[in-house]
Amino acid sequence: MFETAIAGSLPKPEWLAETNKLWPKWMAEGDSLKQAKADATLLWIKAQEDAGLDVVGDGEQSRQHFVHGFLEQVEGIDFENKVTMGIRNNRYDAQVPQVIAPLRLKGRVHAFEAQLARAHTKKKLKFTLPGPMTIVDTVADRFYGDKVKMAMAFAELLNQEALALQADGVDIVQFDEPAFNVYMEEAADWGVKALERAAQGLTCTTAVHICYGYGIQANIDWKKGLGHEWRQYEAVFPALAASSIDQVSLECIHSHVPPELMALLEGKEVMVGVIDVASDTVETPQEVAQTIEQVLQFVPRHRLIACTNCGMAPMRREVAEAKLRALAQGAALAAQRQA
Repeated sequence: MFETAIAGSLPKPEWLAETNKLWPKWMAEGDSLKQAKADATLLWIKAQEDAGLDVVGDGEQSRQHFVHGFLEQVEGIDFENKVTMGIRNNRYDAQVPQVIAPLRLKGRVHAFEAQLARAHTKKKLKFTLPGPMTIVDTVADRFYGDKVKMAMAFAELLNQEALALQADGVDIVQFDEPAFNVYMEEAADWGVKALERAAQGLTCTTAVHICYGYGIQANIDWKKGLGHEWRQYEAVFPALAASSIDQVSLECIHSHVPPELMALLEGKEVMVGVIDVASDTVETPQEVAQTIEQVLQFVPRHRLIACTNCGMAPMRREVAEAKLRALAQGAALAAQRQA
């Protein structure tokens, strides 16, 4: 049997936030918003369980954005005076907050949704946090003046929250690092070290997610210019293979990533993207099984986890639900064929 999981985010219902957007506006405020976030979290836990997934998550329903949801609880960041900045090596512009003072946590960041999720599922629970390198690429620095120093400061805060999530009963803490695919040399040089600092002391399973981004137009256009072979993973996989991180989540289906690169992750569990988040076309179980079978040439069966390519936040809810079912059915079919 192949375990199944999602990368992280799921679409927000229309009564919680604007739909099909990366930075959606909330549709409520105060206690009503808190209740809506809780309702959406429970809705998606049920949907993941009903689909037959082995590992479930909160779907990031309480976060406006996967990075800024964490930053809102950090002192030293000015959200009032956002600036426009090119992120992911100027792939697209975003309105980002500014780091203006030493970074400190105001308190717990994700206790509400992590404890809620843990209380409502008996399945393995995964919780996602932004990785330090990706955070650094999604804020404007007006204080540290040194990218590595700021990344390590964020890693320390991430570590505090990760240890608390572990105490909440989270089974897998995953750090999302799409920036690893953009700044490959820096990722191998100091990005993995910052990641290890963020995961320091954790005894639960640790994971890192590296992808080519959400299914938004800027990312789709960028991918078109990457050529017929995407070898970005090649630069950072050896450093990850030598790291303390347990699992690596990566993009596979409908990408130009050579599957043989996965062999560089010797000793790691590999979460293989078998669901395309940049297309509304729902994969058949046969397509999912076929992707798994292609990867089995390079990843041992007991270390392969079937996953989505990336988060599904900008996707239509009914499409995401159908893709969850295809994920579970395809993994079951692949296991049946291997029996």
